[in-house]
Amino acid sequence: MPDLDAAERFLAAHARVLDRRRFERLFRGGPPEPVRDAVAAYANPDGGFGHALEPDGRTPGSQPAAIALALRTLDEADAWDDDLAAGALHWLEDNAPAEGGAGFVVASVEGWPHAPWWQPSEGMSLAMTGPIAGTLLARGVRHAWLDRAAEVLWARIEAFEDGGAYELRGALAFLQRAPDVERARAAVEALAPHVARLVTLDPEAAGEVHGPLDVAPRPDSLARALFDDATIAAHLDHLAAAQRDDGGWTFNWLAWSPAAEAEWRGSLTVDALATLRANGRLVSN
Repeated sequence: MPDLDAAERFLAAHARVLDRRRFERLFRGGPPEPVRDAVAAYANPDGGFGHALEPDGRTPGSQPAAIALALRTLDEADAWDDDLAAGALHWLEDNAPAEGGAGFVVASVEGWPHAPWWQPSEGMSLAMTGPIAGTLLARGVRHAWLDRAAEVLWARIEAFEDGGAYELRGALAFLQRAPDVERARAAVEALAPHVARLVTLDPEAAGEVHGPLDVAPRPDSLARALFDDATIAAHLDHLAAAQRDDGGWTFNWLAWSPAAEAEWRGSLTVDALATLRANGRLVSN
């Protein structure tokens, strides 16, 4: 079993307020309002979110990735706020690519520190649009942007050919929350060859790899059926054992900034604990 108290001390020493509030809410019975307030601190007057809420984009300007993380956090903590969601949708509608949905990175990142892969690009991003739309659908939101995004997501997912791991994860994030469950299950089955191509089954694999828990983190994940029980158990063992001596978890991609590294470690420490608990590997209050 992971050491929950050690993780809490790690977060107190190294993590931002947002992730300390997430931990309090998820593991110590804390109220939802502090999580909501922590997320709201990253909001912009245009309705979007920025200010390095997503640690790799350290621009104050609004970005799709920051919106995705804001909405996910509000949903995860059951701290949903209709006004914050409405502001995000206003920004998404105003900044949608021609085909709908959300782009990967928008131009407000230019001139500000950011990860080298954060480059402005045109067109709908499956990696960004999938998680945003999935969260909004799960919360019962009705909006023209969401209707259009869902249409283009279904089309892109059902024609998925040579996308990468982040596109696959975006597709699965949408399918997990899509109202048409039978269509979603069929789409996940059709994605099975791409899961086999993009997901690494060896829990000890080095480098920026994507494992089964990245695409199917919970027992009720639609993609969980694509992996056998032994594979999932091995990855849960590895995740539990990956807690470092300082109490936190880390990540397997480029640590390009000390600030981003510290913020990602705080965020992913809470994520790791949540995944372990969902799979019966952690007992908490």
